[in-house]
Amino acid sequence: MIRALIYDLDNTVYPVKSISEDLFADLFKLIDENTEGISQNDINSAKEEVTRRPFQKIADEYGFSEELKQQATELLRTLTYNKPMEPYADYIYVKSFQPDKFLVTTGFIKMQSSKVKMLGIAGDFKQVYIVDPDTTDKTKKDIFEGILQKYNYKTNEVLVIGDDPESEISEAKKVGIKTVLYDPNKKYSTTDADHIIVNHRELSQLLQL
Repeated sequence: MIRALIYDLDNTVYPVKSISEDLFADLFKLIDENTEGISQNDINSAKEEVTRRPFQKIADEYGFSEELKQQATELLRTLTYNKPMEPYADYIYVKSFQPDKFLVTTGFIKMQSSKVKMLGIAGDFKQVYIVDPDTTDKTKKDIFEGILQKYNYKTNEVLVIGDDPESEISEAKKVGIKTVLYDPNKKYSTTDADHIIVNHRELSQLLQL
């Protein structure tokens, strides 16, 4: 029996593209002004990656200068989003699921907290965890293990649901938790996830297993 569901936030509860131009306008301007020697294709790719992965990893992968990394990090530490936000339409099904629900997201604390606030979803979850690489060495794997221990769940009683095979899906598999890839745009033809869904409604079938 599934006793707990652990959800990712970005691109799982809501689409990042719905806020990215507003949220990251100053960051994108900073990148444009400080990436001499980096191809435009790489700059565009880096901006796209910022909407779904931690900035620190992207900066290293694309060879951003130490000065740019420092300036961007200082900006992102204080960045918040304070405009109305809407979750995916199928999030309504998430609210209805009976098992305990947890939200585990990676990013800067103020930014991620402001998203949760503007979405108005904190009350839907037993606990919200923000993994901030700027302030901790912990990963989602550590948080998943902590949830299992704190609430006495067995690995086969938990599902981790998220959009990123290289983040929550990979981290959950290291712990032995079954994984569900949320892929509404059908980006992935193959994945290491145990299950793939394109609509949150489909999870109800997995809860019967």
